[in-house]
Amino acid sequence: MAQHHPVNIVFLDRNTIPAHIVLPAPQHPHRWQAYDETQPSDVIARLQHADIAITNKVVIDETVLAACPNLKLIAVAATGVNNVDLAACQARGVQVCNVQGYATQSVPEHVVAMIFALKRQLLGYHQDVQNGEWQKQGQFCFFTHPIGSVAGSTLGIIGKGALGEAVAQLARAVGMKVVFAEHRGAQACRPGYLPFEHVLRQADVLSLHCPLTDNTRHLIDQDTLALMPAHAILINTGRGGLVNEKALLQALESGQIGGAGLDVLSKEPAPDTHPLIAASLPNLLVTPHIAWGADEAVNRLANQLMDNIDGFLSGSPQHTLID
Repeated sequence: MAQHHPVNIVFLDRNTIPAHIVLPAPQHPHRWQAYDETQPSDVIARLQHADIAITNKVVIDETVLAACPNLKLIAVAATGVNNVDLAACQARGVQVCNVQGYATQSVPEHVVAMIFALKRQLLGYHQDVQNGEWQKQGQFCFFTHPIGSVAGSTLGIIGKGALGEAVAQLARAVGMKVVFAEHRGAQACRPGYLPFEHVLRQADVLSLHCPLTDNTRHLIDQDTLALMPAHAILINTGRGGLVNEKALLQALESGQIGGAGLDVLSKEPAPDTHPLIAASLPNLLVTPHIAWGADEAVNRLANQLMDNIDGFLSGSPQHTLID
């Protein structure tokens, strides 16, 4: 889309990027409008005259596209694009681009931090100290939770993209053995993969790095949790919908698995009544979808986001998702 007149750019959810991160300005002439957040009922009105929409999590579907004929590009300020109707975009000639590879250090560090926190029972011991257990025990130390080792344990990874590979590299550096799972139900294994069920049975830690699709929704459910060892830990920094949360809560409460570290939930923000929030279990660690959010990673995201827009406006689009 080579052009010279100013284009209208609307960022629907600027608050998904920390306020202290400065967004570089597109090099092309433009008019800029940023909203901290946008409710579904306001999307069409705010994009009515937009040429380019920036969204992180705000949904842009067929109804929105039909009502916003000026829209030429949806620049997603994230890697996951399950909030955008790609088929409808293709049918209407709207290009979609995302940001890629920006969090290949931030997410793996968060994954490994969760593994150490859960293996070493940091949350449980912190709660015990806060509750006065150290004083009650009367010893220089006490053991109310079994402490596991990270080195020598097996990490099973579902998803062998950039993040899965980066997690594997960092995990190997701290002494873990890494195996990658083939697709659930696959008849044969590609080189470098092991059968899905085989990985679940042998993994001391299972980490999810696959996209959320119809095929992967509730990939971790009652049946797959039953395959995991009783000491196993589940880590999810992908999408909340990959896990059947009711089944996970039951598995944690019954001791069917050893623990879980979740940076994503099926509903975000999670309400106070969310079962996994309300449970307050010592073997459950929940963070608010911030695994990607190290300042260095967010700066890379912001720069790539604007590069994507400038590339599109120059007629050299990059990171596009529509053929």
